[in-house]
Amino acid sequence: MARVLPPSSISTPPSPPVSDRGGTILVPFPRRLEVTQSSPTSSSIFTLQISTLPRSRYGRTDAVSAVWSGLEEVQLTGDQVDDNDPSSIELLPITSEEQFDRILAEAQQLEESLIILWMANWCRKCIYLKPKLEKLAVDYHPRIRFYCVDVNSVPQRLVNRAGIIKMPTIQLWKDSKREAEIIGGHKAWLVVNEVRQMIENED
Repeated sequence: MARVLPPSSISTPPSPPVSDRGGTILVPFPRRLEVTQSSPTSSSIFTLQISTLPRSRYGRTDAVSAVWSGLEEVQLTGDQVDDNDPSSIELLPITSEEQFDRILAEAQQLEESLIILWMANWCRKCIYLKPKLEKLAVDYHPRIRFYCVDVNSVPQRLVNRAGIIKMPTIQLWKDSKREAEIIGGHKAWLVVNEVRQMIENED
């Protein structure tokens, strides 16, 4: 059983109703969750102490049950307690040819592949595609690193070296060589599917 603190020890207002969408418990407004594990088993009871925080973006918590009354008890599996799992990973910018060469050399030494998005700030399709690739990056982290290059911020020699003729272009690099590429001229979600397939084919 979880350790339950007396209600008098918590100076928080009554909690509003919980919205449950597809097994996901959504907190109606930003609050801090302090988790105390009661059992080391894979399916454990945790006591959550809740206090109001300034409005900001918070992740979601998968749960099978929740009771709200100043203190909440939520049944979570062990791998669901970590709220640090990102929903997206920012594409790291490459801003020079020297940095590009260094990244390729490091990836070759580590036997890693790279995904590089070649884009431009004036390219609307690039702007729509970038956040979707940042979500895709989560699925392959840390095995594959994702980068982006603004073609207007690097020497034209690097753009020519990569063989870029249209934007957005997404390339797969391995062993300092360009293995495959996709020119993203259609809807972003279709491009993401093609990038995923490109990665899977590389394996």
